[in-house]
Amino acid sequence: MGKRILVVSQHYWPENFRITDICEGFAADGFSVDVLCGLPNYPKGEWFAGYSYAGPRTEAHGGVRILRAGEIRRKGNTSLRIFLNYVSFPLTALCNLWRLRGPYDAVFCYETSPVLMLLPAIVYAKLHRLPLTAYVLDLWPENLYSVLPIRNRFLRAAARGVSHWLYRRCDTLIGMSPSLGRALEEISPRARIAVIPQYCEDFYARDVEDAALAARLGGRFNVVFTGNISPAQDLGLLVECARRLRDAGRQDIRFVLVGDGMSRAELEARVAREGLADWFSFEGQHPARDIPRYTGLAGALFAALADSADLGLTVPAKITSYLAAGRPCLVAVNGEAARVVRQAGCGLTGPAGDAGALYDNLVCLADMDPAGRAEMGRRGRAYYRAHFSRSLLLEQLESLF
Repeated sequence: MGKRILVVSQHYWPENFRITDICEGFAADGFSVDVLCGLPNYPKGEWFAGYSYAGPRTEAHGGVRILRAGEIRRKGNTSLRIFLNYVSFPLTALCNLWRLRGPYDAVFCYETSPVLMLLPAIVYAKLHRLPLTAYVLDLWPENLYSVLPIRNRFLRAAARGVSHWLYRRCDTLIGMSPSLGRALEEISPRARIAVIPQYCEDFYARDVEDAALAARLGGRFNVVFTGNISPAQDLGLLVECARRLRDAGRQDIRFVLVGDGMSRAELEARVAREGLADWFSFEGQHPARDIPRYTGLAGALFAALADSADLGLTVPAKITSYLAAGRPCLVAVNGEAARVVRQAGCGLTGPAGDAGALYDNLVCLADMDPAGRAEMGRRGRAYYRAHFSRSLLLEQLESLF
C-alpha cells in the first residue's frame, strides 16, 4: 500500500497552481493524498463559481481528498485585503486540523505566498511526530516586499524573524534552483536541502493550432505573456516597449496578455491612457489547458521579474512552460531564470527592469529569420525534456517521502 501524505497549501484546484497536478500525480502513483487548503478566490479575489465562505468544505478531485478551511478573500486586492487573506488561512486551517483523518506518513507543504501557510503543517507534524517537507516557491520575507511595500524597519525585522522561524521547523526544504537551495541552507543549516525545479505539465508541449484565434490575432508578430498579472511581473516594461514601437512606426508587433491579477486593471488603464491599445490584447484568465492555443501563435513568449535578489533565485513556472511550448523566449530577468534561457539557447535575455535592452531584443526577434526563431524553439523544448519533464521531477519529489 502506498504512503499516506497530508498536503498543506492555501491554493488548490480550481485555482491554477501546479500543486494540483503534483497531488494527482502522487495519487496516480499509489499514494493516498489528503489536501488541506483554502477556498478558491485567487487571483481576482472573488469566490469561484459554486463556492462561498460556507463551502463546500470537503471535496474529491483527481483521486485526492480535499478539505477546505475558511479564509478572508482577497477582494479588491488592496494591501489590507491581501494581508487579511495571508493571516486568515493559517488561523482557520489550525482550527480544521481535527478534521484530518490520518494517520499519515508525512506532511508536505507547497509554500507559495504566504509563508504563514507553513504554520498548520508544522503544528500537525509536531503533534503527530511526522516528517515535514516544504517546497519553497516564494522565499519570505523577501517575496512579501514585491507584493506589499513594507518599509518600516520593525515590521521588516518581524517578518524576517517569523519567516525564518517557520523554515527552521521543517525537516526538509526544497528549493527550485541551486541558488535558492543555498539560501535555504543558510536559513536552516540543520534541515535536509533538496533542489528540485518546478516541472511543467506535459500538455504545454503540445503544438495547437486554433483557427479562430489565428483569424483574430494573426497577421502580426505576437509576443505572448501567460500567467498572473502582478507587480512582481514588471509588465510596465511592455508599455515602455509599445511607446517605442509607436514612435518607430512599427505596427507589426502586438503584446497578447493571457491571465489576470491584482495589477491588470491598472495596466489596462495605463495602456489606454497612453494611447497604446493597438499594441495590446488582454485575453483574461483561461484554463491552463487552453494556454497552448495562445503559445501556438506566438512569435515569442515574454517573461519579466522585478529587480529583486529574491526573485532572481527562482525559475518561474512560466519559464518551464515556455520552454515546453517550443517558442523563443523574450525575458527581462536576473539570476536563475536568465541562466536557464541562456543555457538552453532558446531566446534573448536582458536585465530586469531594463526597457531599452528589452526593446532591442524584441526588435531583434521580430526581424529574425523565421528559421532562426524555430531553432530557438526546438532548443527550448529539448531543454525542457531533459531538465523539467513531469515524470522526472515528480519521481524526485516522491523519493523524499
